[in-house]
Amino acid sequence: MRTYAYETVDVFTEERFGGNQLAVFTDARGLSTSEMQSLAAEMNYSETTFVLPPDDPANTARVRIFTRVHEMPFAGHPNVGTAFVLARHGRDRDGVLRFEEIAGLVEVKVAMNAGGEVSGATIAAPQPLSTGIELPAGAIAACTGLTPADIVVTNHRPVRASVGVHFVLAEVTGEALSRATPDLSHFRAVRDAAPELEGRFSLFVYARDGAKIRARMFAPIGGTWEDPATGSASATVAALLLSLDGGDSAAFTLTQGVEMGRPSLLHLTARRGEDGIRATVGGSCVPVFRGEALL
Repeated sequence: MRTYAYETVDVFTEERFGGNQLAVFTDARGLSTSEMQSLAAEMNYSETTFVLPPDDPANTARVRIFTRVHEMPFAGHPNVGTAFVLARHGRDRDGVLRFEEIAGLVEVKVAMNAGGEVSGATIAAPQPLSTGIELPAGAIAACTGLTPADIVVTNHRPVRASVGVHFVLAEVTGEALSRATPDLSHFRAVRDAAPELEGRFSLFVYARDGAKIRARMFAPIGGTWEDPATGSASATVAALLLSLDGGDSAAFTLTQGVEMGRPSLLHLTARRGEDGIRATVGGSCVPVFRGEALL
């Protein structure tokens, strides 16, 4: 029998049982892809990570990220949480970790509290902002149980965008945000009608008040009815807003998970660079469980 150690953390929160849950298998050598997928399904969190030796010894690790049903090229809270766990094991180099992932190299900076303990991390998304197809406001409204009038299109129409993994981003009114409820049949209909979505449809809806953002994320097709904190989508929103607002850089705070009883706080930045708009996302983490999987 083989044993694999794992740790769980709550990400983007300073309070245990808030934020987004993550399981981290700290040494996944010997696990097959199918075994990783099965373990992620068994953990039943929105994502689970598996840490492997890097291909390039200059980097910290190769990190594979799985949802309950498929592997992800990049994701926000898994990187922040994995960095938190590995830094607590002393695997950072001068407060920095570098993760090899499908979407590219992810650099993570460790945060310390006043007592000198690891308290969280900030990641740089591996790709500049890219945007794709726009979707009708009426279709997004149907997916969320809202009306077309609840979807704000004065700044941008619902759009597929990415800084490493794709989301459909839609602005809604502040009042509508709390009423949103995913409708699986409409999610499937939108996915099937838009081949540009490549069979995956994760929807990030947000309401903005200046530099403060409230958000919710629904991905029922992928097994996540609602996500309490979605770092990669939040970073994408920050990059998109900078592209719309103009300027060289911007900073935002984003709250998510309130309606789920798992409030999360994410700190976002976006800046213009030679290759486009780049974004970061960071926050605090809290350790929860340690255990072993038996295979």
